Amino acid sequence: MSQTRTPQRQASHKVAVLGTGKIGEALLSGMIRGGWAPADLLVTTRRQERADELRTRYGVEPLTNAEAAKRADTLILACKPQDMARLLDELTAHVTPDTLVISAAAGIPTSFIEERLAPDVPVIRVMPNTPVLVDEGMSVISGGSHATATHLTHAERIFGAVGQTLRVPETQQDACTALSGSGPAYFYFLVEAMTDAGILLGLPRDKAHDLIVQAAIGAAVMLRDSGEHPVKLRENVTSPAGTTINAIRELENHGVRAALIAALEAARDRSRELASGNGG
Repeated sequence: MSQTRTPQRQASHKVAVLGTGKIGEALLSGMIRGGWAPADLLVTTRRQERADELRTRYGVEPLTNAEAAKRADTLILACKPQDMARLLDELTAHVTPDTLVISAAAGIPTSFIEERLAPDVPVIRVMPNTPVLVDEGMSVISGGSHATATHLTHAERIFGAVGQTLRVPETQQDACTALSGSGPAYFYFLVEAMTDAGILLGLPRDKAHDLIVQAAIGAAVMLRDSGEHPVKLRENVTSPAGTTINAIRELENHGVRAALIAALEAARDRSRELASGNGG
C-alpha cells in the first residue's frame, strides 16, 4: 500500500481532470497541495459558471474535453459511468498512445475504454472513495493491457495526494469496490444506528453522535497504528461477564456478521453487473 501524499511533479507534464465534480475537484486541490503547478493542470466541466469558479479558486484553465485531450499528457476521466461512452466519443480522435488515460468511473473496465480509443493507449482504472474529499481516501489502482509500471506509479502519485493507494489486479476491482468504494457508507449506516441506540438509552442526539464518532476515529487509528489483529483489539475491550460481551452476543444472535458478508457480496455482484453493461 502506497503512503505517498506529496508527489514530485514531472516537468511540464500536463494533467487534465475531465468532469470536475466533488471527486474531480478533490483530486485537483490535492495535486496542487502536492506540488503540481496550476499551469500544468487542466479541467473540464459542463457549466460555464462552474468553469469560472474553478479558474478563480485554483488558477487552472478550463477547456473543452477535446481541447484537454489534445494538450494533456494524462487524462483523468472523473465522469459518471453512464456518461463514459459519450465522453470517449469526444476524446477518441485526440488521444494517442503517448497519453495516459485514468478512469475513476465506478464499474467501467479498462477494456471498455481501450476498445474505444486508438490501439496501444495505456489505460488505468482507479476506484477512489469519498474520503478523498478530506485527504483520507483509499484509491484502488489497476492497469489495463498497455499500462506499464511507470504509468501505475504516476497514477499512485496523483491519487496519493488525497489519501492512500493500493495496486491490485483488475479482477479484484469489484471486490475492492464492495469493500472500499462503498465502505464509508457502511460505517455511516453503523454510526446512524448507534446514534439512535444512544437516544434510546437516554442520551441527547448530539452527545451520542460525538461519543460514537470519536470512538470510531480512535478505533480506526488503533487498527492502523498498533499492528494488532482486530480480534485482539476487540478482546482487549471484552472482559469476562462484562458489558461488551453481552453486546457482542446480541450482535451474533442477530446475525450481524452474516449480514455484513451478504451485503458486501451484493455490492460486489452489482459492480459486476455494471461492468458487464447489464446494470441498466
